[in-house]
Amino acid sequence: MKHFLDRISEKTARILALCFLAGGILLLAAALWINFGGLGSSTTLTTYAMGSYVQQTVYGKGREEAAKQASSAVTELENLISWRVEDSDVQRLNQAAGTEFLEIDQRTWNVLSTALQVCQASGGAFDVTIAPISWLWDFDQDPHLPSGDLIQSLLPAVDYENVSLLEDGTAALQTHDTAMDLGAVGKGAACDAAVEVYQELGVDQAVVSVGGSVGVWGEKSSGSPWRIALRDPDSQGSLGELDILTGFLSTSGSYEKQFTQDGVTYHHILDPDTGYPAESGLVSVTVWSGSGVLSDALSTACFVLGMEDSLPLLEQFDSGAVFITQDHEIYVTENLADGFTLDSDQYTLAGTL
Repeated sequence: MKHFLDRISEKTARILALCFLAGGILLLAAALWINFGGLGSSTTLTTYAMGSYVQQTVYGKGREEAAKQASSAVTELENLISWRVEDSDVQRLNQAAGTEFLEIDQRTWNVLSTALQVCQASGGAFDVTIAPISWLWDFDQDPHLPSGDLIQSLLPAVDYENVSLLEDGTAALQTHDTAMDLGAVGKGAACDAAVEVYQELGVDQAVVSVGGSVGVWGEKSSGSPWRIALRDPDSQGSLGELDILTGFLSTSGSYEKQFTQDGVTYHHILDPDTGYPAESGLVSVTVWSGSGVLSDALSTACFVLGMEDSLPLLEQFDSGAVFITQDHEIYVTENLADGFTLDSDQYTLAGTL
């Protein structure tokens, strides 16, 4: 496992990213954009955490302080839940796998608790113990096709039931082979952390985006919804917009990280059952939910499950989704249908679920 932990440090990544920003270069790779029309004076702040740009726009009294504190809250959370960060809760749990229970921060406990709920409800389509397999593919540093034998040898280690989380604030991984990677919920969790700051400090309105996740806080004075543009999987542009009044959106798309080898394209959303990229007929799933962690975990689970099998899961968590298929068809759950507008003639709005 040590081989996989010897990566570029998060500190180095942040420095490189901020150098890009200082030079005026902003790489827009997010799956979602926000229309800020109809609001007053604001403070904007762009930082780097969770392997992505953290972009905030905050309105109202104390907005500058709120943006700074929200940025700090996101960094603090990353230092708890990233397996790459030395002495983070997740790194300590991975290193102590199969040995003992460890006390973890309440913030880590909360993220892990919600993530494990989705693991169970999805039947493992989303699994926080995918780490041994995801590290093998190494989409972040050196993406490549692992040998089938190696994948099969590591698959037994992928089992969320090997994670024990106790009410006393401790957690443990039950076997030596178990390892966690909370990257699939990190960006949604970061949005949760920022929105909690906005609430505590009483700003009027705010929106935060971290990679493919967005969180909004407060109502516009006009009463109009927040208008979020959904990325076109085939380009850097958008294909339509989704209006929401509250909550969080997260997108999982096969286009985000991929490589082609011997004429076959492989993407980073892995099926925990097979150890290979999920084959569900989808290229993108955007999930709206009441929390960032939920929206992020559910978007991954829904991508792996496929459209039809996702519907009971979304209903269980009072969430909704926009599905984009490989055939350029778009399906929207009934609870989001009135707020979705398709702007691209390259896609067909095929139905409401």
